[in-house]
Amino acid sequence: MVSTVLREFMKREPWFTVKLWEETLEQNVVFSGKIIRTRVDRVRLEDGRESRREIVEHPGGVSIAALTENNELLMVRQFRYAYGKVITELPAGKLEKGEDPFEAIRREQLEETGTTGENYIYLGDIYPTPGYCNEIIRLWACRIASYGSQKLDEGEFLEVDRVPLERAVEMVMNNEIEDSKTQIGILKTAQLVRAGKL
Repeated sequence: MVSTVLREFMKREPWFTVKLWEETLEQNVVFSGKIIRTRVDRVRLEDGRESRREIVEHPGGVSIAALTENNELLMVRQFRYAYGKVITELPAGKLEKGEDPFEAIRREQLEETGTTGENYIYLGDIYPTPGYCNEIIRLWACRIASYGSQKLDEGEFLEVDRVPLERAVEMVMNNEIEDSKTQIGILKTAQLVRAGKL
């Protein structure tokens, strides 16, 4: 049963009138680094009040679910300083300024795993932290076409593992993989394989 207060509120504020918009009044950059830029913005809310938004600007990234002929995923293990531990992830990397995302994923795949792919399928974009960061990660899946040697960047250290796709799904469902892009990439890739599309 809808309360009288709620009913009156719904009469005064019908849902279709909500603008869901904030107007930027002022932007103040507080840090500009090699990868990110941070700023504090002053905004006007839809009800006319003002507020502040702390924003991290990020150039975006790419990630690939690369499958062997035996339906094994190439996964990388690397130390992630922000979390203070080793994280298991799908191969991924940051976009360079003006870089085409598809070319970036092919570059990252070769650098981190030494492989090239074929039959690439675009899995979509994810917004990993929409509350304060504008990063967008573009996801792909592919079949591995050739194997070679890694071409890691200077100061980049990681191990490559082959994980059966169904085991990777279990790892996601058992909370053994914390990384969001990796969880999404694994689950979407598994669905494509089950549907016979990859």
